[in-house]
Amino acid sequence: MNAPGSSYEPAPIYDSVDIDMVVKVLSQTAFSPFFTCFIPIFYVFQGYEFTNPVVLVPCLYCAAVSAFWLLKWISQLYRNQGSFFFKPEPLDWSEQIVVITGGASGVGELLANTLAVRNVTVVVLDINPIVTENHNVVYYPCDISKWEEVEAVSKRIIDEVGQPTMLVNNAGVVQGKLIVDLTPNDVYQTFGVNTLAHFWTLKAFLPGMIKNKTGHIVTMSSIMGFVGCVRMADYSASKAALVTMNESLRYELDNVYNAPGIRTTIVCPAHILTPLFSTVQLPSNRFFQFFAPSVAPVTVVKEIITALDAQQSRTIYLPFYANLSPALRMIPSYLRDLCQKLSGADHSMRNFTKVTARRPDEEDLSVANGKE
Repeated sequence: MNAPGSSYEPAPIYDSVDIDMVVKVLSQTAFSPFFTCFIPIFYVFQGYEFTNPVVLVPCLYCAAVSAFWLLKWISQLYRNQGSFFFKPEPLDWSEQIVVITGGASGVGELLANTLAVRNVTVVVLDINPIVTENHNVVYYPCDISKWEEVEAVSKRIIDEVGQPTMLVNNAGVVQGKLIVDLTPNDVYQTFGVNTLAHFWTLKAFLPGMIKNKTGHIVTMSSIMGFVGCVRMADYSASKAALVTMNESLRYELDNVYNAPGIRTTIVCPAHILTPLFSTVQLPSNRFFQFFAPSVAPVTVVKEIITALDAQQSRTIYLPFYANLSPALRMIPSYLRDLCQKLSGADHSMRNFTKVTARRPDEEDLSVANGKE
């Protein structure tokens, strides 16, 4: 953000440089087995002996990089019952029926419209209708925090559209209040939408997937499921529940229902540029913007579609620093507090205003803004 009266115009190229771009470049160069294997070859062609450190060290480095990617690839194959020699059959998008909760705005809306372009039948569950020009997007009004409504609408969907093959539990709500300021309705809504709705949609649509031994469940969690901060206790707790729920679901599918073909993907993003967190005040300094950039909805949608298209169970962390969030509980407390301080997390919600999923019992948004 520029200071008032400043004549500085941000350079698009410079402003887009962040840690994620650096990691992407390094993964294709310094951490790429293909790239690093040419370094010792180059020195050999220059006349150096294989035992010379200038050749031996790059060889060892290339071997270490190759081992890392090989183990990661083997882990992915194991998790998804893959073959070393054969790829799975390409996904036929035209045969898919995708249910998206909270699909009327933000990531859900973009995902619904993007999938619709692929000739996918998309079913949107939301309390508000989705704005779309795609004829293959079907909207059903539903308060997904209530089992009775989910049960009723799921029967209509199966009868009128067909058995869903993919379920994206995307809906979310945030209150942005201190624990003692949360009303019972605030807590009920947070856990109803963010947590219980996942159980209700699974109860409704998972049996059909188990019967067919195929499907894909996408769970939208958050890095706040691994960490806590001021004015986010209810949100963090609701997202933390999804992490272990997703893991339990995976083992139930594998060991009870004998349905490993049903994939489970969990998405753990940081701040996404959607209306849900539009009034969050994040640090504007270059250090923060470089190491902790916000995530564009299109980035999240690309990762979800990639996982669906690959027919693989995945854990998606966005942006790059989100990969470190599960480890924060294991580092010394003084380092943990330092990370918390540098992130500005305890102050980012200080002037937060809830702009989405406002209930009838909450003050009108225009009135609330007028008091500020």
